[in-house]
Amino acid sequence: MKKKVIFLDIDGTLTVAGSNVPPESALQAIRAAQEKGHLVFLCSGRNYDMLKPLLAYRFDGVIASAGGYICCGQQVIYDCPMSQRQQQLVLDTLEENGIFRTVECLDGSYTDDGFKEFLEEHAGENGNSELLRWRKQIEEELNIRSMKEFAGQPVYKVVVMSPDMERLERAKESLEQEFLFCIQDADKHAIVNGEVLNRQFDKGKAVIRVCEYLHIPVEDSIAFGDSMNDKEMMETAGYSVCMENGSETLKKLADEICPSVEQDGLYHAFIRLGLM
Repeated sequence: MKKKVIFLDIDGTLTVAGSNVPPESALQAIRAAQEKGHLVFLCSGRNYDMLKPLLAYRFDGVIASAGGYICCGQQVIYDCPMSQRQQQLVLDTLEENGIFRTVECLDGSYTDDGFKEFLEEHAGENGNSELLRWRKQIEEELNIRSMKEFAGQPVYKVVVMSPDMERLERAKESLEQEFLFCIQDADKHAIVNGEVLNRQFDKGKAVIRVCEYLHIPVEDSIAFGDSMNDKEMMETAGYSVCMENGSETLKKLADEICPSVEQDGLYHAFIRLGLM
């Protein structure tokens, strides 16, 4: 079998949403694949700071901030924060439209005051994995601090949570020329959540950048994901696998569906694909 580059989303794919501990079965599959000569990369919307707890598991590289920051081994091969103008434009526009913002930098994340209270108020609403993920991350204090502590350091991505789609659409009209809005199945939930990304990168472009750096054809890449922020990665990779616990929309785009993260999905998929 040719050497493959395997790209793994984290929340809902490698781990249960909001967790930093992969199931033992997933770690066994990853180690076995690496022993066969395959390369395994984290490919996450998380910023680099949020990825740190997982680096102990010895991945071959990381794609952080949905493609805005990429490391192959110890080498940084791509680093693209927003410009100061872009940063101010995004933050001001979202605030003016009453949308909760969490800005992600290399050193940590900063969220609007009142955001945690908003999440707690809607904690009983089912089906929104991003709502659950952010609630867990804030409660577990994964270096998500108050916006009052934000000192203007470079921003790679802004996670948004809007009480309704109308507010987000207004912001999108002002920003979509330079920024991509990745919305999580917005038609299914009154609360709308997603990410605002610089159009210069996304997870799909990151797959291409890594493959080019490694001199491995993109068709020899395999992507595993579960939510709509994995869409470009799944469409770009040579083969794509969606978790059973994933977005219904994403399942339709994937080449196959594997069991959920809680049912050892990666392990079973690695076996079926001959990666271990």
